[in-house]
Amino acid sequence: MIFTQNNLGKASSPYLQQHKDNPIWWQEWEKDVLEHARAENKFIFASIGYSTCHWCHVMAQEAFSNERIAEYLNESFVSIKVDREQRLDIDQYAMAFIASIGGQGGWPLNIFFTPALQPIYALTYAPVESRYGMPAFIDILAEIKRMYDTQKNEIGPFVFTRNKFAETKHEYLIKPLRDAFDHIYAGFGTGAKFPPHCTLLFMLYDYEVNKDSALQEMTTRILDRMLRGGLHDHLQGGFFRYCVDREWMIPHFEKMLYDQALLLWEYSLAYHVLKKEEYKSAAQKIAQCLEETFEHDGLYISGHDADTDHEEGATYLWTEEEIRQILTPEELLRFKKVYNISKEGNFEGKNHLIKVKDADISDIEQKLLKARRKRHQPFVDRKIITSWNCLLGIGLIHAYRYLEDKQFLKKAEDIFRRLRDVNCSGNKIYHTSIDSVLQEEGFLQDSASMLLFLTYLFEETSMFTDEMDELFSKVQEYRLDSEWIESSHGDFLKVPAEIFDHPMPSSVSMAEVAILRADILRKREYVPGKFSEPLARDFFNIVTLIRNGFFHLIEAPKKIAFSRLPGNTIQIRGKECRDCYIHACIPQDKLCLKARGE
Repeated sequence: MIFTQNNLGKASSPYLQQHKDNPIWWQEWEKDVLEHARAENKFIFASIGYSTCHWCHVMAQEAFSNERIAEYLNESFVSIKVDREQRLDIDQYAMAFIASIGGQGGWPLNIFFTPALQPIYALTYAPVESRYGMPAFIDILAEIKRMYDTQKNEIGPFVFTRNKFAETKHEYLIKPLRDAFDHIYAGFGTGAKFPPHCTLLFMLYDYEVNKDSALQEMTTRILDRMLRGGLHDHLQGGFFRYCVDREWMIPHFEKMLYDQALLLWEYSLAYHVLKKEEYKSAAQKIAQCLEETFEHDGLYISGHDADTDHEEGATYLWTEEEIRQILTPEELLRFKKVYNISKEGNFEGKNHLIKVKDADISDIEQKLLKARRKRHQPFVDRKIITSWNCLLGIGLIHAYRYLEDKQFLKKAEDIFRRLRDVNCSGNKIYHTSIDSVLQEEGFLQDSASMLLFLTYLFEETSMFTDEMDELFSKVQEYRLDSEWIESSHGDFLKVPAEIFDHPMPSSVSMAEVAILRADILRKREYVPGKFSEPLARDFFNIVTLIRNGFFHLIEAPKKIAFSRLPGNTIQIRGKECRDCYIHACIPQDKLCLKARGE
């Protein structure tokens, strides 16, 4: 390998490919590269990001294209580019380190290691020239090199451990949610608003237990705000990653597969639990968006960029004049009653479409969507991520259950079979592939999510028994000395598995709920559990709801349509007809009638 050149041209990652023309001698994270750093006694600059990240693009165009910075890095560092969507372990480690030194996490996440892989400093975006109180990137590089050269014997070790979350009781879970809730604009906190996926799922399941009015209000207001505000792509369906403002008005325009998957789950379940027809429509439009813009060769790509032609949100924004030229005067009048548009716009002189009134103007929306499709579209990252496709499969199963459309179950089965063919080899489950070329790493996240996915498929079809049992054993391989690890690859450290349930369920929570559901479906014993901190571990708290008897475990000889059962239900095949709920199993003749469709 030639280390005096940029070697990213051979990388499979679209993110790494975006940096192949930088003057920096970028390498991939490989054993040979790490050995070269040790042999040259150079410390490592690792820059972590992903292909649809706006600020990653900015730094690529600025600092990483700067000849002076490149010359300094090439002389003094071994520079490595890391796709966070491929290397969860390195990304999670770097995120923990930047938090330990008081920094704020985000991407690009730039971390400096000694040749022995001891981290010494980390930062996110840095400009070429000093501005807005931020030092120039080359000054940061010089200071880090000076610090290392003069103080390397004083650098203490960094021991990566996960934060521990406090245990709590069921009755204490709701008050922290109410206290953190934004009672003006909905959501949690008063800054940028992300879809609170795990919290929404927990609130929906817990509402089925106790019918708490506060849970109903918070859940409904969040779902409604996301649906009507700027997070939602009103023309095509689907949702953006987050809104930059408290009011849910202006999104960061990237679209991620895991968001669509989890929101499909949430809106399908919410339609069943809260009986709002617009939630059914939202789920249907997410499914439409997935088929039109995410599906690729039977699986689903990871995401869409926030930028189009280096301009954030360009595909989705409209001037008032553009809309006027497309619509008839009568259509424009109807459109303005539903959407708030102006000459000034609401984002950099243009309009991002936000509803001010609920009304069916789908004919007009389709007309605008047709025009939008003729524009340049955002870059798409064609990586097939195993765990995200598994979450989509689970979302599709919930859409099948509550929207009662058999095509969703078929799509879920097809995803599993295709994942098994493309992202699995031998007894190994790999994290990503692109154009059917596998990366070499797999993680707890992938095995746990696939087992969880299979428990839902088994519940619906009574199929895949052997695969479910094999995956059950596979997941256990990531538990060492009663602790979960994310991975144990030879080119990096053993990294403890993620336990924080945001923005998607953590690897540990998925493993715990997958194992528990498999135990229940295979009629094995399990023990009660303790609840953990709300907002931080809400997917884990769903596990505890199940463990402590707050899900109906319904046994019947044939499957009963889930639309006829509470949302907090797991179905088991058996000779008897009974409902086990809150530590009591009660025979239910009505269940047998439901199983027969009577």
